Amino acid sequence: MEFAGEYFPVLAGGRFTVGREGDLAIDDNLFLHRYFLDISEDQGLWWLANVGTRLSASVTDASGGVQAWLSPGARLPLVFARTTIVFSAGPTTYELVVHSAQPKFRPVRQEVLDGDSTIGEVPLTLSQKLLVVALAEPMLRRDGTGMSAIPSSAAAAERLGWTVTRFNRKLDNVCDKFDRIGVPGMRGGVRSGATNRRARLVEYAVTSRLVTRDDLPLLDQDHETESENDAE
Repeated sequence: MEFAGEYFPVLAGGRFTVGREGDLAIDDNLFLHRYFLDISEDQGLWWLANVGTRLSASVTDASGGVQAWLSPGARLPLVFARTTIVFSAGPTTYELVVHSAQPKFRPVRQEVLDGDSTIGEVPLTLSQKLLVVALAEPMLRRDGTGMSAIPSSAAAAERLGWTVTRFNRKLDNVCDKFDRIGVPGMRGGVRSGATNRRARLVEYAVTSRLVTRDDLPLLDQDHETESENDAE
């Protein structure tokens, strides 16, 4: 278990607790349960259990392909080489990382094949990818970040140095592309649907690995040569 740069061993056959008074005793935060998370080995698997009564935790694998909410009373197996756990207690958000020397699940490397491509693959122009990365930036920078952290169109446009009009035009084009291949939720309305559309776009882009943490440097590069009037 890794927390704030320190490592805490979890011994085979034992039990490891996290909370104000756990094996990993987090600072004196009265919003945090005395015992909140429990890691134990059972039937050949390591399990993460929420033994609290009020707080929930977000659990994410290193690739960002799997994300789950761990509610009070629930438990799930720790099968990845690296699992990130994020939770908030009062105004403070904590991040823990569980490292496994013998993970039960190992990602399968996908080869790029010539010939017919899988239906659903959509090439993005540079400006379209920049837009998606700007919206997904909070989730890419921190594992376990929820959809509520997705920036508004105005904030994302400012991050890119674009006008809101230009950002919205490109957002329409990106969503139209995904709508044509059958991704649901891409046709949001002007009001309430707009937020849902951005969230669905980010969810699809992150979980399908269309954008990854490796794309974040794009946001800080100079793209002044890109045409303001491109149709994409």
